[in-house]
Amino acid sequence: MPKHAARRVMTATAAAVGALALGFTATPAHSTTSLDYVALGDSYSAGSGVLPVDTSNLLCLRSTANYPHVIASRTGARLKDVTCGAAQTKHFSQAQYPGVAPQTNALGADTDLVTLTIGGNDNNTFINAVTACGTAGVLSGGKGSPCKDRHGTSFDDQIDANTYPALKDALRSVRAKAPNARVAALGYPWIVPATADPACFAKLPIASGDVPYLRGIQAHLNAVVERAAKETGVTYVDFSAASEGHDACKAAGTRWIEPLLFGHSLVPVHPNALGERRMAEHAMSVLGLG
Repeated sequence: MPKHAARRVMTATAAAVGALALGFTATPAHSTTSLDYVALGDSYSAGSGVLPVDTSNLLCLRSTANYPHVIASRTGARLKDVTCGAAQTKHFSQAQYPGVAPQTNALGADTDLVTLTIGGNDNNTFINAVTACGTAGVLSGGKGSPCKDRHGTSFDDQIDANTYPALKDALRSVRAKAPNARVAALGYPWIVPATADPACFAKLPIASGDVPYLRGIQAHLNAVVERAAKETGVTYVDFSAASEGHDACKAAGTRWIEPLLFGHSLVPVHPNALGERRMAEHAMSVLGLG
Protein backbone atom coordinates (compact mmCIF):
# COMPACT_ATOMS: atom_id res chain seq x y z
CA MET A 1 0.00 0.00 0.00
CA PRO A 2 1.43 3.46 -0.87
CA LYS A 3 2.46 5.46 2.18
CA HIS A 4 -0.10 8.20 1.53
CA ALA A 5 -2.88 5.60 1.45
CA ALA A 6 -1.61 3.97 4.64
CA ARG A 7 -1.54 7.34 6.40
CA ARG A 8 -5.14 8.00 5.40
CA VAL A 9 -6.28 4.57 6.66
CA MET A 10 -4.57 5.09 10.03
CA THR A 11 -5.99 8.62 10.36
CA ALA A 12 -9.50 7.48 9.53
CA THR A 13 -9.24 4.50 11.94
CA ALA A 14 -8.03 6.67 14.79
CA ALA A 15 -10.83 9.15 14.19
CA ALA A 16 -13.45 6.41 14.17
CA VAL A 17 -12.16 4.83 17.40
CA GLY A 18 -12.10 8.22 19.14
CA ALA A 19 -15.62 9.03 18.02
CA LEU A 20 -17.01 5.69 19.15
CA ALA A 21 -15.32 6.07 22.55
CA LEU A 22 -17.18 9.37 22.98
CA GLY A 23 -20.46 7.83 21.91
CA PHE A 24 -20.56 9.59 18.53
CA THR A 25 -20.88 8.20 15.04
CA ALA A 26 -17.71 8.81 13.07
CA THR A 27 -18.09 11.25 10.18
CA PRO A 28 -15.59 11.15 7.28
CA ALA A 29 -13.37 14.23 7.19
CA HIS A 30 -10.78 15.37 4.68
CA SER A 31 -7.45 15.65 6.48
CA THR A 32 -4.86 17.87 4.80
CA THR A 33 -2.15 17.72 7.45
CA SER A 34 -0.44 14.79 5.75
CA LEU A 35 -0.77 15.88 2.13
CA ASP A 36 2.32 15.76 -0.06
CA TYR A 37 1.69 18.79 -2.25
CA VAL A 38 3.57 19.75 -5.44
CA ALA A 39 3.02 23.15 -7.06
CA LEU A 40 3.72 23.47 -10.78
CA GLY A 41 3.19 26.29 -13.24
CA ASP A 42 4.11 29.72 -14.51
CA SER A 43 4.47 33.19 -12.99
CA TYR A 44 0.84 33.29 -11.82
CA SER A 45 1.62 30.23 -9.69
CA ALA A 46 5.09 31.45 -8.79
CA GLY A 47 3.76 34.80 -7.62
CA SER A 48 6.39 36.65 -9.63
CA GLY A 49 6.71 40.20 -8.34
CA VAL A 50 5.27 39.42 -4.90
CA LEU A 51 7.61 39.82 -1.93
CA PRO A 52 9.37 38.07 -0.30
CA VAL A 53 11.30 36.40 -3.10
CA ASP A 54 12.37 32.77 -2.83
CA THR A 55 16.15 33.17 -2.94
CA SER A 56 16.73 29.46 -3.57
CA ASN A 57 16.17 30.06 -7.28
CA LEU A 58 16.24 33.64 -8.49
CA LEU A 59 15.86 32.62 -12.15
CA CYS A 60 12.25 31.59 -11.54
CA LEU A 61 11.29 34.80 -9.69
CA ARG A 62 9.27 32.74 -7.25
CA SER A 63 7.63 34.22 -4.16
CA THR A 64 7.30 32.58 -0.77
CA ALA A 65 3.90 34.29 -0.54
CA ASN A 66 2.48 32.74 -3.72
CA TYR A 67 -0.78 30.82 -3.66
CA PRO A 68 0.91 27.41 -3.21
CA HIS A 69 2.61 28.66 -0.04
CA VAL A 70 -0.68 30.10 1.20
CA ILE A 71 -2.43 26.77 0.62
CA ALA A 72 0.36 24.85 2.33
CA SER A 73 0.46 27.17 5.35
CA ARG A 74 -3.30 26.97 5.85
CA THR A 75 -3.60 23.22 5.41
CA GLY A 76 -0.35 21.93 6.90
CA ALA A 77 0.52 20.24 3.62
CA ARG A 78 4.16 19.48 2.80
CA LEU A 79 4.91 21.69 -0.19
CA LYS A 80 7.39 21.13 -2.99
CA ASP A 81 7.21 24.33 -5.06
CA VAL A 82 8.76 24.14 -8.53
CA THR A 83 6.74 26.95 -10.10
CA CYS A 84 8.73 29.22 -12.38
CA GLY A 85 8.06 32.58 -13.98
CA ALA A 86 7.75 32.45 -17.81
CA ALA A 87 7.16 28.68 -17.80
CA GLN A 88 5.40 27.17 -20.78
CA THR A 89 3.69 23.79 -21.01
CA LYS A 90 6.87 22.32 -22.52
CA HIS A 91 8.74 23.03 -19.30
CA PHE A 92 6.74 20.36 -17.55
CA SER A 93 8.86 17.85 -19.48
CA GLN A 94 12.05 19.76 -20.30
CA ALA A 95 14.39 22.10 -18.46
CA GLN A 96 13.44 25.77 -18.56
CA TYR A 97 16.90 27.03 -17.53
CA PRO A 98 20.24 25.31 -16.83
CA GLY A 99 19.92 23.78 -13.41
CA VAL A 100 16.12 24.03 -13.40
CA ALA A 101 14.73 20.53 -13.86
CA PRO A 102 11.55 19.71 -15.77
CA GLN A 103 8.71 20.50 -13.42
CA THR A 104 7.10 17.07 -13.49
CA ASN A 105 10.33 15.60 -12.09
CA ALA A 106 8.98 16.77 -8.72
CA LEU A 107 6.02 14.39 -8.96
CA GLY A 108 5.77 10.81 -7.81
CA ALA A 109 3.41 8.04 -6.76
CA ASP A 110 3.30 9.52 -3.25
CA THR A 111 2.15 12.95 -4.42
CA ASP A 112 -1.30 13.68 -3.01
CA LEU A 113 -2.09 17.12 -4.45
CA VAL A 114 -0.92 19.09 -7.50
CA THR A 115 -1.91 22.64 -8.44
CA LEU A 116 -0.88 24.61 -11.50
CA THR A 117 -1.52 27.52 -13.81
CA ILE A 118 -0.05 27.07 -17.27
CA GLY A 119 -0.71 27.97 -20.90
CA GLY A 120 -0.58 31.76 -20.81
CA ASN A 121 3.03 31.84 -21.99
CA ASP A 122 2.58 29.40 -24.84
CA ASN A 123 2.81 31.39 -28.09
CA ASN A 124 3.69 34.29 -25.73
CA THR A 125 -0.07 34.87 -25.68
CA PHE A 126 -0.26 37.12 -22.63
CA ILE A 127 2.81 39.24 -23.24
CA ASN A 128 2.19 39.63 -26.97
CA ALA A 129 -1.49 40.49 -26.58
CA VAL A 130 -0.96 42.99 -23.75
CA THR A 131 2.05 44.58 -25.46
CA ALA A 132 0.35 44.79 -28.86
CA CYS A 133 -2.88 46.21 -27.47
CA GLY A 134 -1.08 48.59 -25.12
CA THR A 135 1.05 49.99 -27.93
CA ALA A 136 -1.94 50.31 -30.24
CA GLY A 137 -3.91 51.99 -27.48
CA VAL A 138 -1.26 54.64 -26.89
CA LEU A 139 -0.95 55.38 -30.59
CA SER A 140 -4.73 55.67 -31.00
CA GLY A 141 -5.21 57.80 -27.90
CA GLY A 142 -7.49 55.13 -26.49
CA LYS A 143 -10.00 55.33 -29.34
CA GLY A 144 -11.45 52.51 -31.41
CA SER A 145 -10.16 48.94 -31.54
CA PRO A 146 -6.77 49.18 -33.31
CA CYS A 147 -5.44 45.98 -31.76
CA LYS A 148 -8.45 43.92 -32.82
CA ASP A 149 -8.40 45.53 -36.26
CA ARG A 150 -4.78 44.52 -36.78
CA HIS A 151 -4.60 41.11 -35.12
CA GLY A 152 -8.13 39.79 -35.53
CA THR A 153 -8.37 36.13 -34.53
CA SER A 154 -4.62 35.45 -34.62
CA PHE A 155 -4.26 35.07 -30.84
CA ASP A 156 -7.32 32.83 -30.64
CA ASP A 157 -6.13 30.76 -33.58
CA GLN A 158 -2.79 30.11 -31.87
CA ILE A 159 -4.55 29.11 -28.66
CA ASP A 160 -6.63 26.52 -30.51
CA ALA A 161 -3.86 25.24 -32.76
CA ASN A 162 -0.97 25.16 -30.28
CA THR A 163 -1.92 25.83 -26.67
CA TYR A 164 -4.83 23.42 -26.41
CA PRO A 165 -2.98 20.27 -27.54
CA ALA A 166 0.08 21.29 -25.50
CA LEU A 167 -2.10 21.68 -22.41
CA LYS A 168 -3.57 18.21 -22.86
CA ASP A 169 -0.11 16.69 -23.22
CA ALA A 170 1.15 18.57 -20.14
CA LEU A 171 -1.80 17.52 -17.99
CA ARG A 172 -1.49 13.92 -19.15
CA SER A 173 2.16 13.96 -18.11
CA VAL A 174 1.17 15.21 -14.66
CA ARG A 175 -1.42 12.46 -14.30
CA ALA A 176 1.08 9.83 -15.41
CA LYS A 177 3.78 10.95 -12.96
CA ALA A 178 1.38 11.45 -10.04
CA PRO A 179 -1.26 8.75 -10.59
CA ASN A 180 -2.60 8.95 -7.02
CA ALA A 181 -2.80 12.74 -6.79
CA ARG A 182 -5.69 15.12 -7.04
CA VAL A 183 -4.70 17.59 -9.75
CA ALA A 184 -6.13 21.10 -10.06
CA ALA A 185 -5.62 23.46 -12.99
CA LEU A 186 -6.38 27.05 -12.04
CA GLY A 187 -7.73 29.52 -14.55
CA TYR A 188 -6.32 33.03 -14.85
CA PRO A 189 -8.08 35.84 -12.93
CA TRP A 190 -9.41 38.70 -15.03
CA ILE A 191 -6.78 41.20 -16.17
CA VAL A 192 -9.17 43.75 -17.68
CA PRO A 193 -12.80 44.61 -16.92
CA ALA A 194 -15.66 43.61 -19.21
CA THR A 195 -15.93 47.14 -20.62
CA ALA A 196 -13.53 50.04 -20.88
CA ASP A 197 -12.96 52.31 -17.91
CA PRO A 198 -11.68 55.70 -19.15
CA ALA A 199 -10.13 56.39 -15.75
CA CYS A 200 -7.95 53.31 -16.17
CA PHE A 201 -6.26 54.31 -19.43
CA ALA A 202 -3.24 55.85 -17.68
CA LYS A 203 -2.59 52.57 -15.86
CA LEU A 204 -3.64 50.18 -18.60
CA PRO A 205 -3.48 51.99 -21.96
CA ILE A 206 -5.83 49.75 -23.91
CA ALA A 207 -8.16 51.39 -26.45
CA SER A 208 -11.82 51.29 -25.48
CA GLY A 209 -12.77 48.83 -28.21
CA ASP A 210 -9.82 46.58 -27.40
CA VAL A 211 -10.71 46.07 -23.74
CA PRO A 212 -13.45 43.51 -24.56
CA TYR A 213 -11.18 42.10 -27.29
CA LEU A 214 -8.36 41.45 -24.81
CA ARG A 215 -10.79 40.04 -22.26
CA GLY A 216 -12.18 37.73 -24.93
CA ILE A 217 -8.70 36.34 -25.60
CA GLN A 218 -8.26 35.62 -21.90
CA ALA A 219 -11.70 34.03 -21.70
CA HIS A 220 -10.79 31.81 -24.65
CA LEU A 221 -7.54 30.75 -23.00
CA ASN A 222 -9.36 29.90 -19.76
CA ALA A 223 -11.96 27.93 -21.70
CA VAL A 224 -9.20 25.91 -23.34
CA VAL A 225 -7.59 25.22 -19.95
CA GLU A 226 -10.97 24.08 -18.63
CA ARG A 227 -11.56 21.85 -21.66
CA ALA A 228 -8.13 20.24 -21.40
CA ALA A 229 -8.61 19.71 -17.66
CA LYS A 230 -11.97 17.99 -18.09
CA GLU A 231 -10.62 15.76 -20.85
CA THR A 232 -7.71 14.60 -18.69
CA GLY A 233 -9.55 14.09 -15.39
CA VAL A 234 -8.18 17.25 -13.78
CA THR A 235 -10.20 19.62 -11.57
CA TYR A 236 -10.60 23.07 -13.10
CA VAL A 237 -10.68 26.05 -10.72
CA ASP A 238 -12.72 28.75 -12.42
CA PHE A 239 -11.99 32.39 -11.52
CA SER A 240 -14.40 34.01 -13.97
CA ALA A 241 -16.88 34.88 -11.21
CA ALA A 242 -14.53 35.04 -8.22
CA SER A 243 -12.17 37.59 -9.81
CA GLU A 244 -14.88 39.79 -11.33
CA GLY A 245 -14.38 43.34 -10.07
CA HIS A 246 -10.76 42.67 -9.08
CA ASP A 247 -9.04 43.38 -12.40
CA ALA A 248 -6.02 45.63 -12.94
CA CYS A 249 -8.20 48.73 -13.33
CA LYS A 250 -9.41 48.61 -9.74
CA ALA A 251 -7.87 50.46 -6.81
CA ALA A 252 -5.10 49.03 -4.69
CA GLY A 253 -6.62 46.84 -2.00
CA THR A 254 -9.35 45.69 -4.39
CA ARG A 255 -7.44 44.60 -7.48
CA TRP A 256 -5.84 41.17 -7.63
CA ILE A 257 -3.81 42.02 -10.73
CA GLU A 258 -1.35 44.90 -10.95
CA PRO A 259 -1.72 47.31 -13.92
CA LEU A 260 0.81 47.83 -16.66
CA LEU A 261 1.79 51.28 -15.35
CA PHE A 262 1.82 52.94 -11.92
CA GLY A 263 1.30 49.68 -10.08
CA HIS A 264 2.88 48.38 -6.90
CA SER A 265 4.83 45.45 -8.34
CA LEU A 266 8.04 44.99 -10.28
CA VAL A 267 6.17 42.53 -12.52
CA PRO A 268 3.09 44.26 -14.00
CA VAL A 269 -0.05 42.49 -15.20
CA HIS A 270 0.46 39.78 -12.61
CA PRO A 271 -1.26 38.93 -9.33
CA ASN A 272 -0.28 40.94 -6.27
CA ALA A 273 -0.14 39.50 -2.74
CA LEU A 274 -3.90 39.91 -2.32
CA GLY A 275 -4.50 38.16 -5.62
CA GLU A 276 -2.30 35.23 -4.63
CA ARG A 277 -4.17 34.88 -1.32
CA ARG A 278 -7.54 35.01 -3.02
CA MET A 279 -6.43 32.47 -5.63
CA ALA A 280 -5.38 30.18 -2.79
CA GLU A 281 -8.66 30.63 -0.93
CA HIS A 282 -10.83 30.00 -3.97
CA ALA A 283 -8.79 26.94 -4.95
CA MET A 284 -9.10 25.59 -1.41
CA SER A 285 -12.85 26.13 -1.51
CA VAL A 286 -13.23 24.30 -4.82
CA LEU A 287 -11.00 21.45 -3.63
CA GLY A 288 -12.53 21.21 -0.16
CA LEU A 289 -9.23 21.88 1.61
CA GLY A 290 -8.61 23.47 4.98
